[in-house]
Amino acid sequence: MQFHHHGYVSSDPRVQPAAGVGLDRPTQLPEELDVLIVGAGPAGMIVAAQLSQFAGIRTRIIDRRAARLAIGQADGIQKRSVETFEAFGFADEIVAEGCEVTQTVFWKPDPQDPARIVRATREPEDEHGVSEYPHILVNQARVLDYFAQFMQRAPTRMQVDYGLELQDLQLARHGEYPVSATLRHTAGEHEGQMRTVRARYLVGTDGAHSRVRRAVGCEFQGSTSNHAWGVIDLLAVTDFPDVRTKCVIKSGEGGSILLIPREGGFMFRLYVDLGEVQPGAGAAVRQTTVEQTIARAQAILRPYTLDVRHVAWYSVYEVGHRVCDRFDDVPAEQRGVRAPRVFIAGDAAHTHSAKAGQGMNVSMQDGFNLGWKLAHVLEGRSPESLLASYSAERQVIGQDIIDFDKRWATMMATPPEQLGSPEEVEAAYAQITEFAQGFMTQYAPSSITGEATHQHLATGFAIGKRFKSARVVRVADARPLHLGHQARADGRWRLYVFADAPPAGEDSAAGALGRWLADAPESPVRAHTPAGLDDNAWFDIKIIYQQPHEAVAIERVPLAYKPRTGPWQLVDYENVFATLPGEDIFALRGIDRAGAMVLVRPDQYVAHVLPLAARAELAAFLGAILRPRG
Repeated sequence: MQFHHHGYVSSDPRVQPAAGVGLDRPTQLPEELDVLIVGAGPAGMIVAAQLSQFAGIRTRIIDRRAARLAIGQADGIQKRSVETFEAFGFADEIVAEGCEVTQTVFWKPDPQDPARIVRATREPEDEHGVSEYPHILVNQARVLDYFAQFMQRAPTRMQVDYGLELQDLQLARHGEYPVSATLRHTAGEHEGQMRTVRARYLVGTDGAHSRVRRAVGCEFQGSTSNHAWGVIDLLAVTDFPDVRTKCVIKSGEGGSILLIPREGGFMFRLYVDLGEVQPGAGAAVRQTTVEQTIARAQAILRPYTLDVRHVAWYSVYEVGHRVCDRFDDVPAEQRGVRAPRVFIAGDAAHTHSAKAGQGMNVSMQDGFNLGWKLAHVLEGRSPESLLASYSAERQVIGQDIIDFDKRWATMMATPPEQLGSPEEVEAAYAQITEFAQGFMTQYAPSSITGEATHQHLATGFAIGKRFKSARVVRVADARPLHLGHQARADGRWRLYVFADAPPAGEDSAAGALGRWLADAPESPVRAHTPAGLDDNAWFDIKIIYQQPHEAVAIERVPLAYKPRTGPWQLVDYENVFATLPGEDIFALRGIDRAGAMVLVRPDQYVAHVLPLAARAELAAFLGAILRPRG
């Protein structure tokens, strides 16, 4: 965390000074907005949190609930999500609060007595070290709370406007504010009253029954699987030995349970298989009582007992596997003709079962993908054409998740005697672990994701995939830390310069690149950063030397890697790194000893890998995305 460069800070440094629209934020929604977000679930909140960093962008987020979500809904936080939370500054806090998943235990019918279940195998959560972060379990309400805290500390002082529900949405062909949203107050002193606001852009994160989706004609493709599950958060006394461990339980007679230990040490969640749903009988299944679901769970757990003392939350749902044909308001025949104005994300764009913990996690990646792009366009950094990349990238991912979820949900619902082998469920789980944890997303080449021409220079940073962190040593204070953890959700592009062999100050490709970045008119820093802003306002440039930190003379490091910042133009020494003995990042991530540039998008995905001498190629790539300096 960096502070004091704008003057002494005696209060909480995580609370940024109010600025722009945060200086006099009106209580009521203004009649005109830059961005209106409909729905304060995970997808909507991460978009709002990202946009809260931009003082000049008028963003408001509404929700039909009267107040914050208190309990229920999603609970699984995959590792990719925790990486994302690091960018918003609350990864450590939520990890400390959550229940960590270290293994999954598989229970099956006892071959000697199929009416009983026995422990079969244990599968480690991440034996290959895909991420340094854990998979945790924590209520969705707390995730939303952390995003809300981040927003309130941001320059815009953003907060959710509860008690407002979208009634109608109209989109004009022209005008500065072409999106017209009719809203109804659902709570408070204005309950029942209607009002209309106009916006440049609207983001629909209003759930599976999204009115935004219907208004812009996006169509769900797919169907329910005709299988129902009861979900219970409960406090209970049981002799089931793995009650504090994630379990997949398949009984000989009574169906299946997915057991999820919850944060706090006592509560746990049961996803209880309620069986096949006959066509047209969905409404009846949804009337299944909590007592009936508990009885079903007790039958599945035999010979173990389950004495339920308190039910904190209960719901019944049918498994649905559906994804929209597009994630914005532009039909296929108008692609490239006009820019989108309305977007959908999260459950509004794709729905699936909860068996693999994908809903909240995928939804947040939708929002992270969209947020920085809206900010780039609204701040004038990029042309409106950038916004078309949201649907192009995320719709494919939505379909991938549906395909994955169908396979896993079907496996969970298949009776043991119908499986090909006793170990089939464990084998399937092992195969999908990396996908489930959120690390198989890879964006295709586009205007914001380069071709793999130079991928061999950094094989561990796959172009189009998330930047996989590794530990290094910060030269200024000899502190070992994770390189990827230094990135924040601030809308900046990140350029990681992995230096060639010569040490700092000697003639080298990294030194020549540094001089070009600092001085050349065609350098991205000079070509795009607006006059009057610090050199690191749009680009976060870091250098990693091959030598140990004692051998790096920081006074000889080029100025591009030690930018001046703040009103007194102080030197930022925290962008210069060295290798950590025993954990050489060059070896761990397959970086060529001749060096490489790794360009990373604001949402932590690798945009390009280039040789240190490919200055013109770097300038051309960013020049196609960013507007010239104003």
